[in-house]
Amino acid sequence: MSGKVKVRAAANADAMAGAMSVNERILRDCHSLYTDPETGLIALASHLGLTFLPPRKKITVMLMGNHSAGKSSFINWYIEEHIQRTGVAIETQGFAFITSGRKRESLTGDATLHLYPHFKPLQSFQGVSEYLCTEISTSRQKKFSLVTFVDTPGLVDGDMKYPFDVNRALLWLGELCDLVLVFFDPMGQALCKRTLDIVEKVNENHGDKLRFFLSKADEAGGESDRQRVLMQIVQELCKRPGLNKCGFDMPTIYVPNPNKPSRCINQIEDVCKTIEKTITQTVQNTLNTLGRDSQKLTETIETRLREDEETVWRNRRARVKGCLFGLSGFLLPVFLFASALFGSISHEIWTSVLGKSGVETLEIYLTPLLTLWSLVPEDYVGYTFLALALLAVLLMLLAQKCFRTHETLSKKQRRYLLDRHAYIGDVVAQRQKKLYEDYLRQSVGDHDMS
Repeated sequence: MSGKVKVRAAANADAMAGAMSVNERILRDCHSLYTDPETGLIALASHLGLTFLPPRKKITVMLMGNHSAGKSSFINWYIEEHIQRTGVAIETQGFAFITSGRKRESLTGDATLHLYPHFKPLQSFQGVSEYLCTEISTSRQKKFSLVTFVDTPGLVDGDMKYPFDVNRALLWLGELCDLVLVFFDPMGQALCKRTLDIVEKVNENHGDKLRFFLSKADEAGGESDRQRVLMQIVQELCKRPGLNKCGFDMPTIYVPNPNKPSRCINQIEDVCKTIEKTITQTVQNTLNTLGRDSQKLTETIETRLREDEETVWRNRRARVKGCLFGLSGFLLPVFLFASALFGSISHEIWTSVLGKSGVETLEIYLTPLLTLWSLVPEDYVGYTFLALALLAVLLMLLAQKCFRTHETLSKKQRRYLLDRHAYIGDVVAQRQKKLYEDYLRQSVGDHDMS
């Protein structure tokens, strides 16, 4: 085993032994806060009719460019392992996901989509699944534990036939990836029209993700040759309206070879810094999203509980109204019928049936009705009785309508929402605050932390 390999193996062993970076731990903790089957925010959001997406534990970096632009060579250099085949004759034919894991493994298309469910729509791209794979490496070099690389097919012009719609697939991946590295090489393919067309379309909606690099800069000849190539590429890019930006930057990079030293300035570390910056930005975005989602859940729960209390109050008022209308609708025909009987049957008969005190009580309640009946002409008594009967029916219908109450939360549902509300405030919010402090403590001193 060579000295360099021994050093890398030792570094990987130390990393796997317990040196999980702060950013890696933050992203994993945030992911678990969302995905826990019992207390996760996704389960609670679903219960409330909301949809949350779990934050990713890694950023996704897509490398694209023309044929033999050095994409695979860069990945091998970054992870310090020859995991991707390189060379002019053997180029990437499909899409390869390169990620870190516990064991060196190669996955086919179906296994890849199972591992990355958010990439499953690729199944709808005819032919892509057969040219999809994942390479899992145990490397922990640089920031690889937080990165998933997507190595893409080399792009060429002319009659080159791809087994799938490569343009459409690249544009779709550009939407999903966090960073898109575009490699231009100086060996005659730098101005590949297919590459420029795709870059221009990605730039329309995701220009902030694009980063341009002149790869294999050590093979461009002298400094004047490199400048000429850079000028040609920049001029061609600036012809595209969307790419004509102020402060356009294109670092020159190449994979260092100790057996082939070069005087060319190598800015390959700028690529690493770009990846690291994207990781830190992703950590910030994840923590900010966790805070916003927690606040949204808290407000939704409070709104749901408040609306339930208002519904309970409305239901109570509806029941009172229903009782009043129902009682009126029930008593009206009873009194009508009683008054009719009282007026048609002699006083002696009522006395023999109810007794003297019962008749006196009945007179007290029925005298007003009898007085009203006496005011109604005899020809209209029947109509009046019918109208009052219809009024009684109407009152009964109103009572039935009032008794139609709205559904409210059960005691179990209400207790669940109160528990979740307390959990978000006492656990999730405090956890988010602690994770933010851990993140900031990497770059600021304890005395700066409030």
